[in-house]
Amino acid sequence: MKHSNVAYQVMWNRLISVVEEQAQALVRTAFSTSVREAGDLSAGVYDLEGQMLAQAVTGTPGHVNAMADAVAHFIRRIGRQNIFEGDVYITNDPWEGTGHLHDITMVTPSFYKKKLVGFFACTAHIVDIGGRGFGADANSIYEEGLYLPIMKFAQRGEVDQTLLHIVRGNVREPDQLIGDIYALSTCNEIGHRRLIDMMQEFDITDLNKIAEFILESSRKATIESIAALPQKSADGELIVDGFDHPITLKVKISIHKDRIVSDFTGSSGLDKKGINCPLVYTKAYACYALKVAIAPEIPNNAASLAPFEIIAPKNTIVNAVHPAPVALRHIIGHFVPDAVFNAFDKIVPSVVPAEGAGCLCNFQVSLRLANNDFAKKNTRRSEVLTFNSGGSGARPNYDGLNATAFPSGVMTMPIEATEHAGPVIIWRKELRPDSGGNGQQRGGLGQYMEVGAQEGYEFDFQAMFDRVDHPAIGRRGGGPGASTLIARDDGSPMNGKGKQFVAQGNKVVMAFPGGAGYGMAKDRSVDQVKRDLLRGYITLETAIKYYDLSNSDILDVQNAIINGDDF
Repeated sequence: MKHSNVAYQVMWNRLISVVEEQAQALVRTAFSTSVREAGDLSAGVYDLEGQMLAQAVTGTPGHVNAMADAVAHFIRRIGRQNIFEGDVYITNDPWEGTGHLHDITMVTPSFYKKKLVGFFACTAHIVDIGGRGFGADANSIYEEGLYLPIMKFAQRGEVDQTLLHIVRGNVREPDQLIGDIYALSTCNEIGHRRLIDMMQEFDITDLNKIAEFILESSRKATIESIAALPQKSADGELIVDGFDHPITLKVKISIHKDRIVSDFTGSSGLDKKGINCPLVYTKAYACYALKVAIAPEIPNNAASLAPFEIIAPKNTIVNAVHPAPVALRHIIGHFVPDAVFNAFDKIVPSVVPAEGAGCLCNFQVSLRLANNDFAKKNTRRSEVLTFNSGGSGARPNYDGLNATAFPSGVMTMPIEATEHAGPVIIWRKELRPDSGGNGQQRGGLGQYMEVGAQEGYEFDFQAMFDRVDHPAIGRRGGGPGASTLIARDDGSPMNGKGKQFVAQGNKVVMAFPGGAGYGMAKDRSVDQVKRDLLRGYITLETAIKYYDLSNSDILDVQNAIINGDDF
C-alpha cells in the first residue's frame, strides 16, 4: 500500500508517541530513584540496520545520543542469525553502551507476522553496580563494578537465570537492580505492542518506507540549517576542576556546507581517576549542543545527528579507551556543550547561553549503623543516590534557569523520595541567593543543601561536584556564577570529588554553583532587578552594588513585600 507524505508524517509523530509511552512505562515501573524520580533514562525505536528513527522526549541527551550508536553494536555482537522472537539483550559496556557501568542498556527485537521489523532500546542509570560504588575513586574500569558484555538476557522468552544469579552476587542492592532490569525489558515490550498497533492501523508490514521518509527528511532539514551558517572555524576552551588538577577542554568548530566538525585535539589527557569520558558520550553532548543551537525543532534521529562529526584523539579526557576509569564520565561530558558554545559564539553570536553549572550536583551516601551491629538491629546497609542541579547560564534574551540541569535535562529528586530510599535526612534544600551571575540577563541560581543520617548511622559520602575552583564564566560582559562550596557542619573541609567519611551526628553542608550572566549588569531593567530582590533571588547588597538600585526603588520593593505585590 502506498502512503502520502502526510500519512508518513502522521506515522512519524506516532512513533515519537510510541517511544514516549515506552519511556513513561519505565518511569512508572523502575525501582531506582534515579529513573522514577529524576528521569535519568532514554528510549528509542530503530530500523533493521540499527539506525535510530525516534526517541522519547523524556530522557537525557547523553543516554539517547549515545544509545543511537549502541543498537548497531548489539546487532553485530549477537549476530542476525541469532536474533529470535522473544529475545531481550543487555549490556552496560561503557564503550558500546552509554559511557559507564552504571547505565544498563537493553535491546529488544520487534517482530511482526514472524518477520523482524526493527528494534526497541532503552537505557537507565542504576544506583549500584558493585565495585567501589558510584564515584571517582577507581583507578581502572575493573574497580568500578560488574561488567555485562552484550549478551542475551532472555532467549525466545526464557530469562537467563544464571545471569541473574551473577548479578545478585555482585551488587549491594540486588533487588533494586533486578527490578530495574525487568522494568527496562517491560518498557521495550510496551513500545513493541504500540508499534504493532500502529502498523496494523496504517496497514504496513515493515518500517522500510517510514524509515526512509524520516531519515531523508531529517537529513535534508539538518543540512539546510547548517548551510545557512557562515562557513567559518573558531576555537573554544573551558577549564574545570577535574579530580586533583584542572582539566582543559579545547575544541575547534568548523562549519562546512553540509556538516559541522568538532575537533577536541588539545584537550587534557586521561585522568588517573574515574572522570574520563568515552568518545560515545562526548559525541552525544557535542552533537546535542550544536543541534539545539541551529536545529532544535528537528526531531532527534540517526540522520539529524549524522552531519555532526566529532574528532578526539585517543587517551584524552574526551576519548577514554579501555581500561580507563569512567564512572563519573558525566562530569566531563556535561561540560562539553559549554566548550562547544564558547567556540560557536565566535561564529554565530547572540544565540548560545553563558556558561552554566554544567555537570549535575549529585552525591551518593552509603549508610550503615555506627556500631556495625547489623544483625542485632535487623537492618542493612543502604545506598542512596540523589540528583541535584546548579543554575544554568543566562541566555541572550532570558535569565538562566534556577536549579535546572542543563545540558542533561534530568530532574531534581524530591526530598521525600530521597529520604524514603534509606535512613538519610535532608535538613535543607533551597535556592541560593546571589549565586546567579550578574548581567542584563541573570544567571540561574544554585541551591543550598544539608544532608545527614538518622540517629545511630554513619555514612560514606561520594562527592561528584565541580565548579569549586572554576565557576561559570559570563558572556558579553556578564558576571560569573557562584562557585561550589562543600564542608562538614563542624567546619572541616571536604573535597569536591571522591569518597569521604561522615561520622554519626555530622552533616554535609553544600552550596551548588550558579549560572553565569549574559550582557552588562547596567543594562538590566529596573523592574527585573526589583523583581529579583522581591523574590529573594538577590540580596539588597547585590541590588545596590551591581545594579545601582535607587532608594526609591528599594522602598517600592519593601512596600510590595508588605502588600503582597509583584513586579
